[in-house]
Amino acid sequence: MAKNSNLSELTEAELEKEIRDAETDLVSLRLRKQTGQVEKPHQLKELRRKIARLKTYLNQKKRAEEVQAA
Repeated sequence: MAKNSNLSELTEAELEKEIRDAETDLVSLRLRKQTGQVEKPHQLKELRRKIARLKTYLNQKKRAEEVQAA
């Protein structure tokens, strides 16, 4: 995963891939939590925040493109 400063340099496709990967990791982590196999429960919170951050950057890019196209 790229640092926050590098997120703005990623393309929309790369951001979407990062979001899909993070969401897959989150589902996996939730399943492991249900079976009691999670040693670091704080990772759930971190992943949710990571997904939100990625979606924010993706929406900013889409809005910027719409403004340039108009």
